[in-house]
Amino acid sequence: MSQRKIVIEPDPILRKKSENLEKVDDDIRRLLDDMLETMYAAPGIGLAAVQIGILKRLIVIDISKDKEKKDPIFLINPVIISRSNQTSIHEEGCLSLPGHFAEIERPDGCQIKFIDYNGKEKKLSANGLLSTCIQHEVDHLNGVLFIDYLSKLKKDMIVKKLVKQKKELNKVIL
Repeated sequence: MSQRKIVIEPDPILRKKSENLEKVDDDIRRLLDDMLETMYAAPGIGLAAVQIGILKRLIVIDISKDKEKKDPIFLINPVIISRSNQTSIHEEGCLSLPGHFAEIERPDGCQIKFIDYNGKEKKLSANGLLSTCIQHEVDHLNGVLFIDYLSKLKKDMIVKKLVKQKKELNKVIL
């Protein structure tokens, strides 16, 4: 396993739609393992493949609080098949928007179908934080970021700050 570099907004790849995978093989499992290591090191609770520059419909999630008892979820080709009518608000952040957070309202629950780490088709019902995380990561696969749910003014302010951060990081120090 190895850590990958996380793509930071604004980067055009984050706005592209990811493609379905045809099969789950050892290369895909290695990529999922790399994504998980990258997410844990960041640290985060969810990561989509597009966030490491790969336009494939892959997601890793682990909302467990206990670092000793990790509980990763691997989602391949996830599709949200239903969302609850009730909503909840969670403060969301994103590894591709470091240091920026906002309260986002989303459906409190969702049901998804996906392929797991071993290539088996599955369904999962999620509520609360897990549901929010799934919806956030599936949005990534569709080129949507949590800041897209904010007003234009708030979104523009965050993007402006990220551009400035990127410029600072790219300066050459002699």
